[in-house]
Amino acid sequence: MTGVTLRNVVKKFGPVDVIHGVDLDVDDGEFCVFVGPSGCGKSTLLRMVAGLENTTSGAIRIGQRDVTGLDPAERGVAMVFQTYALYPHMTVEENMGFGLKMNGHPKGEIKRKVTEASRILKLDEYLGRKPKALSGGQRQRVAIGRAIVRGPEVFLFDEPLSNLDAELRVDMRVEIARLHKEIGATMIYVTHDQVEAMTLADKIVVLRAGRIEQVGSPMELYSDPDNRFVAGFIGSPSMNILEGTVDEGRVRIPSLGNGTIETSVALPANGQKVLVGLRPRHLTVTAGPSDLTLDIRERLGGVSYDYINTPQGERLVAESRDDEMITEGTPVQVSFDPASALLFDPQTERRLR
Repeated sequence: MTGVTLRNVVKKFGPVDVIHGVDLDVDDGEFCVFVGPSGCGKSTLLRMVAGLENTTSGAIRIGQRDVTGLDPAERGVAMVFQTYALYPHMTVEENMGFGLKMNGHPKGEIKRKVTEASRILKLDEYLGRKPKALSGGQRQRVAIGRAIVRGPEVFLFDEPLSNLDAELRVDMRVEIARLHKEIGATMIYVTHDQVEAMTLADKIVVLRAGRIEQVGSPMELYSDPDNRFVAGFIGSPSMNILEGTVDEGRVRIPSLGNGTIETSVALPANGQKVLVGLRPRHLTVTAGPSDLTLDIRERLGGVSYDYINTPQGERLVAESRDDEMITEGTPVQVSFDPASALLFDPQTERRLR
């Protein structure tokens, strides 16, 4: 297996720049996830690695080879799409081995590779079935198996779980994580679902408007985001972003009863505004006289989420793991650990460090 390197990669559709000078290193055997909102360029970037989209400028390397101008078949990659694209008249075994058959591989070799892929994906009992007799998750496993038998240097996944229901998505996330652990291949995976990104990735690449906002491990991005966009995109529910005011080297938060944050971060001048980021899990909610009101409580079994309205029109989300029953519409008090707060510049939205 091998890694992938992108250097100053640009993609234009006519006069429109879609990918803006992306630099990225995906290490050998790494599971890298491209994540971002719809239209951010993540699928376009993946298709450029695959050779399905031409690169306007820059270079793409797979291992030691410059593949920028190569056809997809010459790049040593296999791609799994959102749609399964299985041949309905063929069995699972025939679907998985079809690509090798078309390339003239011996029958014995095809049989061996299909058998090994079916073992890895637990498809042995389905080899004689046709796609119509399979569930959505089983069909997606067949599509992944078709990629495995090719023995690619790099696996590319373009939102492969988007067509599955919630339960199957969870099952397939586990299957893909297990697959990566077993075969140790370099994998690049595209999703708009940050939960998939957090649970699958060794490395997450957060994209916005064709640019990389931040690259790092899931917990690095969660705990140490570079800007407001990454802070709000990574983590579910999203980070609370509140307005704060600099006051004698501290930050005062009007919506939390003028609660203050002592910080060693270089702050703007007195009276200037900053943005304060607080994760829902860092907030504690109790019933008591306050200007804050509990609007909605979502009970999810072991955890609840409290949605709280502030007089300033801001909305807070707090995570609770206790059984205290606070009636919706009740005034509540919100406390937090000041050390957990992150500060952002309101103009640039960059992190204040």
